[in-house]
Amino acid sequence: MAKLLDTVLLLALPASGKSEVRRFMEHLTKKQCENDMHMGETLQLDDYPYVHFMHRIDDELSKLGWHYIFYKGATRPFKDPMEWSTLIELLNEDYEDLVNSNIINVPSAAQWLFDRMDNIREKLDLGREFGKIPWDIRIAAGKAIEAEVAEFLKEKNATSAADKKNKTIVIELARGGANGATMPLTPPQGYAAAFEMFSEHILNRASILYVWVTPEESRRKNYERAKPNGESSILNHGVPLEVMLGEYGCDDMAYLIETSDKPNTVKVERTVTVKKKGKEVFATKTWNIPVARFDNREDLTTFIRKDPKDWGREEYKKMYKGLSDAMKTLAELS
Repeated sequence: MAKLLDTVLLLALPASGKSEVRRFMEHLTKKQCENDMHMGETLQLDDYPYVHFMHRIDDELSKLGWHYIFYKGATRPFKDPMEWSTLIELLNEDYEDLVNSNIINVPSAAQWLFDRMDNIREKLDLGREFGKIPWDIRIAAGKAIEAEVAEFLKEKNATSAADKKNKTIVIELARGGANGATMPLTPPQGYAAAFEMFSEHILNRASILYVWVTPEESRRKNYERAKPNGESSILNHGVPLEVMLGEYGCDDMAYLIETSDKPNTVKVERTVTVKKKGKEVFATKTWNIPVARFDNREDLTTFIRKDPKDWGREEYKKMYKGLSDAMKTLAELS
């Protein structure tokens, strides 16, 4: 068997083709995935469902006469940029649940999500906002989104329960900075800030597949993919223009690759606690995470949104070669 990647961080600006890459691999044979893509059957994590739930929560609270917790408005950015870190911490928890096969059984999925968010936000000094909501409003907001969150939790538990042998964990997310921003980006914006928040467990096992498009192309494709009422869909949701320009007007992946001290890696340096002579002391730990770029600046992925029976032979071949070349590079680096 070819070398299989353990954990892949699938990163790119919005609408760059991340979800299409995942869908393309779902239509490959097991042999193709293992031999040419160096991927086992995938176990998927993604922060977008949490972005969607944050919007849903704010919308329901507003209907009930309470204020927004997360966003400045329905189509506006986060009230506090540290919510980007909230999303990473949620992924950290999901990763631990997955690798440890933890199954979550709770009376209410929505109230479980509210408590999770409060616990994380308290750790980030954002406050326990759900604890401030009058009980009748909290219960009503929970009931409004219960079915959606319950379905999400069912899928999360199924992923955690899956056999992990010869599987590849894929963690998908997008990060960036304001249009015209200079490097390095100011935390908590950008990939550097995300890597600072990822758990050591993830960093120890991760490789990065970056889907490369320009910010201008990202905005164009974001506009084209958006469909009415598509907010809950991975393939069909659209990011508001203010957010595209303010949060995804650029990203720092090229900068991180260029400034790393090892070729084709992203360097992450962090202060950690270690045991030395029976005592906990501070130390600096460094990771050089392998990275490969799948060049999608000449659009190779949009066709994947069609029914597979309508995929053209030449566009399939171009996609296959571009992706397999990137994955081969990543496997050689890992």
